[in-house]
Amino acid sequence: MKIRKGDSVMVIAGKGSHTKQKGKVLKVIKDKNRVIVQGVNLRKKHTRPSTKNQQGGIIEREQPIHISNVMIVCSKCSKPTRIKMEKAEQGGNYRVCKRCGAVILDQS
Repeated sequence: MKIRKGDSVMVIAGKGSHTKQKGKVLKVIKDKNRVIVQGVNLRKKHTRPSTKNQQGGIIEREQPIHISNVMIVCSKCSKPTRIKMEKAEQGGNYRVCKRCGAVILDQS
């Protein structure tokens, strides 16, 4: 997977008002190909009072969206972009922006 926790992404497809929203990836769910993006796809959950939550009430939480509906935002050109993997000389891989050629660093 090319999108990782801590990356800045933009929602490019999906229901209604979610498109064109930017946010930070909070969690990547690999087996279901989904990501949770901060401040996007919020749903209200009604909770009962419990030992953890004495008050109870309505809580807003982010719900997962499919990974194909988000696109990584380059830190240099500030635009949503595709990324390619390049091999490092010491071994391993790193991610590169296809628009401007800048290296995309891990923020996590």
